[in-house]
Amino acid sequence: VATLSLQSLAVRNRRQYQRQRSSILFQTPKKMANSKAWVWLLLTLFAAFSLASCVDDKCAACNAVSEELEIGLSNEKPRNHLDMRHRLDSKGERKGKVIDYRVSELRVVELLDGLCEKMQDYTLQKIDSNRQEWVKVDDWDNLTTNKQEARAYSKAISSYCGRLLEETEDDLADLIKKGSVEVGDVSKVLCQDLSKHCSQSSGFQQVDGNDHGSDGEL
Repeated sequence: VATLSLQSLAVRNRRQYQRQRSSILFQTPKKMANSKAWVWLLLTLFAAFSLASCVDDKCAACNAVSEELEIGLSNEKPRNHLDMRHRLDSKGERKGKVIDYRVSELRVVELLDGLCEKMQDYTLQKIDSNRQEWVKVDDWDNLTTNKQEARAYSKAISSYCGRLLEETEDDLADLIKKGSVEVGDVSKVLCQDLSKHCSQSSGFQQVDGNDHGSDGEL
């Protein structure tokens, strides 16, 4: 009887061990999948934080956007007035307005439309141990730095540009139509007067984000 009891106990223990082992084997892939998901989430959050931090110097980023807008202004060619006289009156004369292109909505659209897409040609380049600056890349294939990182920076400043224009576009458009935005003045208008991302004393000095609540959104 004692022998049978010992045998039964051994069988019962062996079955319990097998059940526990099977449970562990089945749970391991799930736990591994969860671990991989957590690692992926952490890497994604780290990448997002890195992209956000690369435009922490909003003044420098704003100046880069201003530089690209100045290129657009410099490349403008003389344009004829816009003839909006499309209606004929009872005497057969054309009715409507003739608008100076320089103060037209069309000019604003042509200057600002696609501006942020062009910012994807920019990346953050290390100048020395303490300084980085946004530069325009002419040939990505010949880029000596990490291309994946450089592309991430270009997407970051393009996104920043979109948020910047979302906040300032209406006022910027009005100033363009008034002739107040000219080559050499874009950084002052956009980065100092409108967005307040640069101080009034220097177009290359960042404003403390605590002084302007809107800075945290860009």
